[in-house]
Amino acid sequence: MATKPPILMPGDTIGVVALGSPLAKSVIDARIEVLRNMGFKVVVGNFVYAADGFLAGTDQQRAFDLMQMFDRSEVKLILPTRGGVGVAGILPFLDFQFIRQNPKIISGYSDVTVLLNTLYEYADLITFQSLMLIDFNLGMPKYNFDQFFAAVSTTPATRIIENPPEMPLVSVVPGNVTGDIVGGNLTSFVDTIGTPFEIDTKEKILLIEETHEPINTVYRYLDRLKLAGKFDDCVGIVMGQCTDCAAAYGKTYDDLINDFIVPLGKPLMTNLATAHGTYKAAVPIGASANLDTMNNTLTILEPTVSAE
Repeated sequence: MATKPPILMPGDTIGVVALGSPLAKSVIDARIEVLRNMGFKVVVGNFVYAADGFLAGTDQQRAFDLMQMFDRSEVKLILPTRGGVGVAGILPFLDFQFIRQNPKIISGYSDVTVLLNTLYEYADLITFQSLMLIDFNLGMPKYNFDQFFAAVSTTPATRIIENPPEMPLVSVVPGNVTGDIVGGNLTSFVDTIGTPFEIDTKEKILLIEETHEPINTVYRYLDRLKLAGKFDDCVGIVMGQCTDCAAAYGKTYDDLINDFIVPLGKPLMTNLATAHGTYKAAVPIGASANLDTMNNTLTILEPTVSAE
């Protein structure tokens, strides 16, 4: 069972870091103001406003900021500004033993996928595919806030992940399996294959979502996972959204799921509100979950933060 980070309470301190691509200072400052208006204290990494082309500073600078946030006892939640590209570059510079000894909530999606799964694998830490700093704006759906704070600020024994009422979950291949949840953004997942930080799917429930990729490219990435044995190893599959993924050669995302994922024969749920979509479920990476596609439920079986 992975380590649960300490719970986020009203008035706690949030640490903001840039781990991948840069974000405009005006956007960062506006989102920080939202956090402060919600009652949180905010500390900002040394290199949050840095920009080096498509990266927010060097790999070492971004890793330094992350480690500093794990070192600061007052910080309870670490929020990346955004994803983009480059998060994998910080991994060789992280001290996983130190992180293991100083667990904190860390949330994100997109290219942050590689960090979330690596911290679960190497630091035994539950992490969260959920909101980043860029998402803290007054126009964000209430569903997203509710999901986020249910995951990081409450300690129910179990939590059923539900979509908004107008967006039903769809169970496609029947089954009932239990395992830790891993995965996230498909492109970032595929990029770990063959590296020391390759995502382990053995006896896990595999989550996949994507954005802004044509369906033939999504097929290519799924096939790479298949060739790498990731679908053989997992016990069940949850397909999130593929936002703004254009049809290709007459094939849609739903076609690809039916043609490629369904024949794998693993318990399969689709249409989970995820990450790049308007609605964002909070999925704890590394937490034990039950995928019941007979009753169309995805249930987190343990508290994902510690009240101690």
